[in-house]
Amino acid sequence: MVSKKLGNKEKQREGMQLGKYELGRTLGEGNFGKVKLARDIESGQHFAVKIIEKSKIIDLNITDQIKREIATLKLLKHPNVVRLYEVLASKNRIYMVLEYVTGGELFDRIASKGKLTEAEGRKLFQQLIDGVSYCHNKGVFHRDLKLENVLLDDKGNIKISDFGLSALPQHFRNDGLLHTTCGSPNYVAPEILANRGYDGATSDTWSCGVILYVILTGYLPFDDRNLAVLYQKIFKGGPQIPKWLSPGAQNMIKRILEPNPIKRITIADIKADEWFNQHYTPANPEDEEEDIHIDDEAFSMHEVPSEDDQRSPQSPTLINAFQLIGMSSCLDLSGFFEKEDVSERKIRFTSNHSAKDLIEKIEDIVTEMGFRVQKKNGRLQVRQENKAQKSLGSLSVAAEVFEISPSLYVVELRKSYGDSSVYRQLCKKLSNELAVPSSQALVTSEV
Repeated sequence: MVSKKLGNKEKQREGMQLGKYELGRTLGEGNFGKVKLARDIESGQHFAVKIIEKSKIIDLNITDQIKREIATLKLLKHPNVVRLYEVLASKNRIYMVLEYVTGGELFDRIASKGKLTEAEGRKLFQQLIDGVSYCHNKGVFHRDLKLENVLLDDKGNIKISDFGLSALPQHFRNDGLLHTTCGSPNYVAPEILANRGYDGATSDTWSCGVILYVILTGYLPFDDRNLAVLYQKIFKGGPQIPKWLSPGAQNMIKRILEPNPIKRITIADIKADEWFNQHYTPANPEDEEEDIHIDDEAFSMHEVPSEDDQRSPQSPTLINAFQLIGMSSCLDLSGFFEKEDVSERKIRFTSNHSAKDLIEKIEDIVTEMGFRVQKKNGRLQVRQENKAQKSLGSLSVAAEVFEISPSLYVVELRKSYGDSSVYRQLCKKLSNELAVPSSQALVTSEV
């Protein structure tokens, strides 16, 4: 009865009007809000509306992160960057009206169809460099470039998204460098891991090189289940470059994935490269001024706080958690705060149980729910394909446990296929039984 009422409530929200927009189905769901499809009633154009619950972002202490994303997107107007059109607010929610990108993540494209041809890969890399170069010229440094944050539109062109960890000129210290450790380990530049300050443009360039490597080969240049070994590989640089790539592509990858940031090729040099310039048509940014409305009375976004401001006594555990996860875990930072990404593919939560106990408890819980469990390469494969139990549906999920510290572990659940509602039911059950509340997890991370 309760689930039925919730379902009815959700359906009532579809068709709800928000200013000139009619809200439709849910596209994705995170820990502090939803993303819904919306239609401009006058023009019929579709948008994606990110609905953020104010109470949740205050509880999670990530108000500054949301402000930063909005302040950043307000600056950017480029065909290869997801556009922010409008920001509205009510007493309890913030509504970000964003460009609706229909082609999904570049990650899913590579995962499902494999590597691209060199010509296809170069075209997307040209668009990526165009978008990143534009951001840098605007004083915006992404700091979390990866395949999951590169979307594809219906014509196959890329759109850079997720600027929640980006940096603006206000975030640089007096030495002219950034110092917050952030990003996703497989894509993060060695100078960020060194924790001595880094140049935002140079570190973004490294991440672009990792993306180029993946789209041309189908696999990561630096990868290892042992994080210490992974970081050693990143510091060393010089990944194995397949000989079947053209000399131009090999040279480009080699010059970008140079571990010494001083010797690394710059964006300007990339644009001057012969291989890069084959069939290259530069993008035309639309920089004419446009007023983006923000309801400042309901949610003030005039100023973006500096990184030093984030170290105030009121929020020490937040910055320590950022540093810890960036340096010591297999997680990207946004995943720590958002339990579920937009595609609902991956969910993570923290736990104080030991790795051995977690594996045993996960196995017991999912077995009680009627799922079958297989152990393989240190992972649990959870499956439900019993047609007799139609209430559970068909589902395949990989479960893996990672150690952050001797007293803190992360459980990662990744759906291979199956019913999203059943997947959420499974994840909710495991999280309720095993997870540490987010506030406790952050405090524990400080140890």
